[in-house]
Amino acid sequence: MVDQTTSGAIAGTIEGAGAPAPGGVLHRALDWRGAFWVAAGVPPLVLFSIGGIAGVAGKAAFAVWMVSMVMGFLQSFTYAEMAGMFGTKSGGASVYGATAWLRYSKLIAPLSVWCNWFAWSPVLSLGCAIAAGYILNALFPIPLETSPQVVDWVAAHIAGYTAQTQSVLDHIAANPGTAPEAAIQAVAQADAVAALTPALRHWEAFALPIPGLGTLHFNSTFATGVVLMLIIFAIQHRGIASTAKSQKLMALVVLVPLFLIGLVPILNGSINSANVTGIVPPSAAYSGTDGAWDIGGWTLILGAMYIAAWSTYGFETAVCYTAEFRNPATDTFKAIFYSGLLCMVFFFLIPFTFQGVLGQEGMLSAGVVDGTGVGAALAGLVNGGPIITQILVILMIMALFLAIMTAMAGSSRTLYQGSRDGWLPRYLSHVNEHGAPTRAMWTDLAFNLFLLALASDVTGYFYVLAISNVGYIIFNFLNLNAGWIHRIDSPHLPRPWKAPTLLLAVNTGLAFVNALFLGAGAKVWGYSGALWSGLIFASLILPVFWYRHYVQDKGHFPREAMEDLGLSDHTDLGPRRAGRLPYLALLAGAAVVLFANWFFQLPG
Repeated sequence: MVDQTTSGAIAGTIEGAGAPAPGGVLHRALDWRGAFWVAAGVPPLVLFSIGGIAGVAGKAAFAVWMVSMVMGFLQSFTYAEMAGMFGTKSGGASVYGATAWLRYSKLIAPLSVWCNWFAWSPVLSLGCAIAAGYILNALFPIPLETSPQVVDWVAAHIAGYTAQTQSVLDHIAANPGTAPEAAIQAVAQADAVAALTPALRHWEAFALPIPGLGTLHFNSTFATGVVLMLIIFAIQHRGIASTAKSQKLMALVVLVPLFLIGLVPILNGSINSANVTGIVPPSAAYSGTDGAWDIGGWTLILGAMYIAAWSTYGFETAVCYTAEFRNPATDTFKAIFYSGLLCMVFFFLIPFTFQGVLGQEGMLSAGVVDGTGVGAALAGLVNGGPIITQILVILMIMALFLAIMTAMAGSSRTLYQGSRDGWLPRYLSHVNEHGAPTRAMWTDLAFNLFLLALASDVTGYFYVLAISNVGYIIFNFLNLNAGWIHRIDSPHLPRPWKAPTLLLAVNTGLAFVNALFLGAGAKVWGYSGALWSGLIFASLILPVFWYRHYVQDKGHFPREAMEDLGLSDHTDLGPRRAGRLPYLALLAGAAVVLFANWFFQLPG
């Protein structure tokens, strides 16, 4: 029989009333291997932004991935210790770390959980946007300029163009020095591609501009992405054990070929050493030319580190399922440790091989930058023909499914536990008969429908990524500091696995390195206000928490949230043994962010 204990004995109570939250409990149906397979959706995240990071980091791109992955691996040991302390909680590192801040401010704890959720949740929309692009390209391809049908169309219509045709004049004006004959050929080819592109690729029901945010596009990409989201929701509706089995099957199908494709060019000598030596940042974002290690160059590198963190740190989701582990005391450390090793292999190998074979020009091609051409690029690494390309496109779609399922499983449990701990609305604590937090999943789905409309073009895609990562860096900063706060304030709580004190100190230092990335890096992605937009979104937790805590719970926390900290009276949050140190850490972190945002500037 499956042990169906949940996150503590009592959930969602007010003033010790002891009434359990409605809607069932999470099922203890998972071991560390199951969590490992659920987290196996993290390695494909490298494909989400491999082109974007190459654009802003230039020849240093592969090194950025490696350094970021090492940082993520080191930081995970702090998270592993905290996860073991709370064997009855779900929701991941943000939940475990948030409890450390509870004594010092009722607002910081929910901020950590909220920032982690809105950083992870957009994987659904971003992944579905890329997967939709693959599916549309496969079923309704846009013809290439060199394709036979385009050549035939040009031959049949080119007589209708002259040097005085307005579109030809416009082309010459935009490209000074172009000969009229070359301009006529270029315009005719562009018109041929447009004429032969399936109508569905141009279809858009409507577009809705949102001042200060972007434009919502309700187009074919959006419609296809919605269908994919619903399929993933249906799989996860059956609970974590069913999700882990699906993830294991897809992971084996996807990650083994991806590993081999990354390895083969190294073994057969296809790596061009000129592509991975002479490491310097580019002269400007997406310029493709070498720059210098000046302030502008370092700003681009910090921007690359900022976005890379969104992927390389992501395996911390392996400890989102502590309340669903059969043996959380031993499973938590194993889950995050082995997930980290898996990610290290892929985040080292794939960026190095991509850059070594493709070089700057190949890395900056449109399909690699927006993600929809990564399948063809993978085939190019092993000199695959059309059949291999199509197989790899299918594998890419499955890889995206892996990442999306990982994100929905983890982010929905963050919402669920945030509700049980009294930080988010009560309705999110509902669980169905399979042990799946369905109301949290529906909330994730609704939020990502909005983001999918925003990310249905390339511009919106990177804007969503840049803003969501503001939350992720804030969460990491708070959580890395939570490690030492727990050591001081909660020495009485058992720690099945304890991180070395020196490593805990190193990770505290990395918290401020992450703050540096946030201040300097958020503006690199073409949105000068991305940092402030992210901070505004982070602040939205304030009215949400105020309603739950002061209206629904009358100013008290649920009993189980206090019991998890070893406290019996939920009106007393316990002694603040760390004194002023947590507040000083917050002030120092804010100072680093503001200084970095002022000091680091993009190349002129």
